[in-house]
Amino acid sequence: MRSLLVTLLGVSLASCALGPDYSRPKTPAADTFRMAEKDGATAVSIANMPWWELLKDEELQKLIRIALVENKDLKRAVAAVEEYQSRLFIARTDYAPQMTATASAPSFGRMSNFLVPGFPNAFNYYLQGNLSWELDIWGRIRRSNEAARGDLLAREEGRRTVVLQLVSGVAEAYFDLLQFDMQLDVARRTLKSWEESVRIAQARLRQGMITKLDVDQFEAERANAAARSAELERQMIQKENQLSVLLGRVPHQIPRGRSLTEQVLPPAVPPGLPSELLQRRPDIVQAEYTLAAATARIGMAKADRFPKLSITGMLGVASPHLSRLVADETAFGVAGPSLTGPLLNAQILGFQQEASEAQARQAVAQYEQSILVAFQEVEDALIAVRTVREQREAQVQQVDALRSALRLANLRYKGGLANYLDVLIAQRSLFDAELALTGTHRLHLVSIVQLYKALGGGWSPEMDRQGESSKG
Repeated sequence: MRSLLVTLLGVSLASCALGPDYSRPKTPAADTFRMAEKDGATAVSIANMPWWELLKDEELQKLIRIALVENKDLKRAVAAVEEYQSRLFIARTDYAPQMTATASAPSFGRMSNFLVPGFPNAFNYYLQGNLSWELDIWGRIRRSNEAARGDLLAREEGRRTVVLQLVSGVAEAYFDLLQFDMQLDVARRTLKSWEESVRIAQARLRQGMITKLDVDQFEAERANAAARSAELERQMIQKENQLSVLLGRVPHQIPRGRSLTEQVLPPAVPPGLPSELLQRRPDIVQAEYTLAAATARIGMAKADRFPKLSITGMLGVASPHLSRLVADETAFGVAGPSLTGPLLNAQILGFQQEASEAQARQAVAQYEQSILVAFQEVEDALIAVRTVREQREAQVQQVDALRSALRLANLRYKGGLANYLDVLIAQRSLFDAELALTGTHRLHLVSIVQLYKALGGGWSPEMDRQGESSKG
């Protein structure tokens, strides 16, 4: 028996696993990003920067740290990792023998003990252990462990994806809040200016210097500014509610730190090399681990179509008297190899293999699609960062010119050298330009955050621990 066990164990260890071994699909990638600056490819990528160095607003950092602890989606992702850790441990136990034990005490009435199913016996007391050990001849258990490990690593990358989305989501929502703050301030200042214009127009109407039509026009613009103020206040409260959910808390007022224009921006945002993207983006890495797990399951399906070689055994003691249960003559046992194979379900197992192969092809397509989407997001963010700077500079010049034009229009109107239309046009144009400028300020910040997210960010467990120590 000992020689048989050694021989079978050697056969199991020397056996080859059925099915294809995983290899990364070939994916075309350019040497540089299309929209990158000339020196952006050689410079260190912005994605290597930890988020607390990119986002320097202290209040924003506090909000992100709260979200990393309290966010419910992240807690669910962490629990999923723990679940698949347990699944991997379960898969590893298939390498070891499986044992069960049963025990029996006296029965009463007409019931009898059954040491062997279907056959009553005269032994009132017995202890029995059953052994089953599958030898991994075809590599089914090995592939099962590979699949379980791929699933676990995919869930871990899924958790990283949630973290990256959470950091960028909190930052973008925070910048939206700052934009609404600035726009609400512009709307209220404009409303106050229109109220002053209405007061002056009503005085000039009483003096007979203008008509009622002029006053109505000023009143209409004042009402428009009031409506915009109410709309911006509604959007600001709703954005606070959205950010509260990201923080894992009930809706509440969100504290602010620096204003939108006071946010510190990095002087340059180099994307690095495209090849780095395949290793850094957690969603790409997650898709690759999912593909590896699907590839391993093809081997599992193939191995299921072959006979399984196992060592089974039974060992126990049985006696009519409890006092003699541990005597030598009460012991019994049997052990030996067993071979089981599919018969009537062989066709079903063939379909199962085809299904596994189809799932692997789906995983390949998903992996390739995730790469294409990643490159698109990086290129979109790069062009946004590049053009928004020019857009902001032009809008700053526009606002300065419109402020000068409004000042001159007010002076000419009060002096009787211009009509109300000049003031209306100048004030309305300045109002719209100031709102657009705040939106461009916000777009500049968000585009950098989106580039950071598209590149895979710089978050890692080590960096997170550094952030905690720097916080202390």
